[in-house]
Amino acid sequence: MKKVLFISYYWPPSGKASIHFPLKIIKHLPSLDWLPVVLTVTEDTFSQKDETFINEVPKEVRIYRAKTYEPFNFYKKFTGKEKDQQLVASETISTKNKSIAHRLSVWIRMNLFIPDARVGWYFPAVNQGLELLKKERVEAIVSIGPPHTTHLIGKKLSAKHKLPHIPVFIDPWVDISYYLNYKRNKLALAIDNHLEKSVLKNSSAVIFVTETMKNDYEKKYSFVKNKSKVLYWGYSEEEFEEIEIENKLIEEKTIVHAGNIFSYQNPISFWEQLKKEIDSGNKIKLKFIGTVDPTIKESISEASLDDVTEYMGFLPYKKMLDEVCSSDFLLVCATEPRHVPGKLFEYLRAGKPIIAFGNRNDEVKEIIKNANAGMMFGYEESGEEFFRKYSSFKTNKEFVKGFDRRSISEEFRNILNRL
Repeated sequence: MKKVLFISYYWPPSGKASIHFPLKIIKHLPSLDWLPVVLTVTEDTFSQKDETFINEVPKEVRIYRAKTYEPFNFYKKFTGKEKDQQLVASETISTKNKSIAHRLSVWIRMNLFIPDARVGWYFPAVNQGLELLKKERVEAIVSIGPPHTTHLIGKKLSAKHKLPHIPVFIDPWVDISYYLNYKRNKLALAIDNHLEKSVLKNSSAVIFVTETMKNDYEKKYSFVKNKSKVLYWGYSEEEFEEIEIENKLIEEKTIVHAGNIFSYQNPISFWEQLKKEIDSGNKIKLKFIGTVDPTIKESISEASLDDVTEYMGFLPYKKMLDEVCSSDFLLVCATEPRHVPGKLFEYLRAGKPIIAFGNRNDEVKEIIKNANAGMMFGYEESGEEFFRKYSSFKTNKEFVKGFDRRSISEEFRNILNRL
């Protein structure tokens, strides 16, 4: 059986949603004649853990771990936070915090930590990677980013051992959405662009998780066009086998948003519309799973929705799916035109009506439309029409099956076989 090295910062027992794509692909590959080997960070790196994912790693898959030096520890010390305090990455680049210490730390993050705040993992991971490649006769290297530091590690190991390298872009690199709020200095931007281009130039194939992101990169770098492929984030059918998907007949309707939601994902008019629906006699409850930005909470309070809103915080994956499948409606807030939220595919499999918000995000809109799963609105819209039409949405199950990660893993296998 051929071996392939996966470089993924996020890996069990991390509870981050970022692990789902590599974990599920790796889970299926041994049955498709490719045996993965994994290079990741040490377990003590993760603040949010979900131990259940450990059981999903195939026993034959060898895991190699390299210690990382986290600049977030510097951020905590510099801004007066406790060492063991949980920290969301986006908090470190928030525009809401105006303190001098925070603003200086943001400048350092934007201009010195290149390509990202995980750059402290580069040298330990390269050293560990060189050692493991002496033992494991791999035939290809796959890196999962962000963090895009993984792609630099993959490029280095690829060059040293003359192996094909496949970077997987879950999000853009230089043009990632949260950079748009800041003006980086010209030197930092030039270095970052150079690193991005060099990784793509030296890759054997490139995988993007959205069509829009693929198109953007092909416009930016014409040489990418002949080696790029889209593999959507997808969902895992086996995760739904033991979950009962409820179709409740009770009067109160529950709207669930799963995943982190930040200040730039704030459908203010929708919160106001929810209040109007409640005032007109409709019973509605709002649930958030994951981190909710204070700006969102303020908008919900201003719409007088505190009494019907529950902030559940981080939940283990299976409990999150239980909440999704027992909901009545599912809320999507896309960040930008290139963003297709991973949760969208689990929402589609759950089969509940979806109300989505996003500006100029035609890809999400098209997927929802083709699945007959719901409606999408701009952030300035209220979504009122959804509440009049939701009963007409019956998800096209055959269309949704195309996003099962078993099928996506087969496509991944085909890419490896063509190298």
